[in-house]
Amino acid sequence: MAAYDAICFDLDSTLCEPTRDAATLLESTFDRAGLEPFCTPADLRAAIPSLPTAETDREFYENLFAEVASRVDVDPAVSSRLTDVYLELQDPTAVAFRPGAKAALEYAHDCGQVGLITNGGRPTQTKKLEALGIADAFDVRVFTEPSAGIYPKPSAEPFERALSELDATTDAAIHVGDSLHADIAGANAMGIDSAWIDTGHDQLGDGGHEPTYRLSSLETFETIV
Repeated sequence: MAAYDAICFDLDSTLCEPTRDAATLLESTFDRAGLEPFCTPADLRAAIPSLPTAETDREFYENLFAEVASRVDVDPAVSSRLTDVYLELQDPTAVAFRPGAKAALEYAHDCGQVGLITNGGRPTQTKKLEALGIADAFDVRVFTEPSAGIYPKPSAEPFERALSELDATTDAAIHVGDSLHADIAGANAMGIDSAWIDTGHDQLGDGGHEPTYRLSSLETFETIV
């Protein structure tokens, strides 16, 4: 069991998850937009690593729907209409803790400083934190803010910002997240220990990103720190 001065967490699919079914939300989006469905939530997740950096949530979803549409020979121009409807139907406050997440966060506070590093904009992610009652639960919160030079994980900038504000070194820090591409690859590149929460969306071996620890859920978080 290792001791860390700084423990950083991802937010989406690590500490929390939406309470509304993703497939239902996507189905409702296509229905209200008057379009035949051409993708699934899994298709959207698979496209994320290929997207350019977005300045806003709206730009992110426009890029996402356009990318998935182009992969199935649908006019990417439909992305604007789909984004309008998706953001209208989406409720950032409809989130709940993932199994073991609340206890893991409390335990992390007993071990050292705690940071949040999330691939999401400040306005939307703050709504989620407030809904969960953990807006003030971190010593530092790092959001995606390209205009401020903070690009999404796996870029080094969010990790560097968090460690700098926590005054922590790479050999005394760990990052916990669910994405091999964003969380684990980013932490590995920084020389930070990593804990991967296996939610069933990624497969070890994809991209060669190997975590320091693999957990089925945060219910076993105490065994690694």
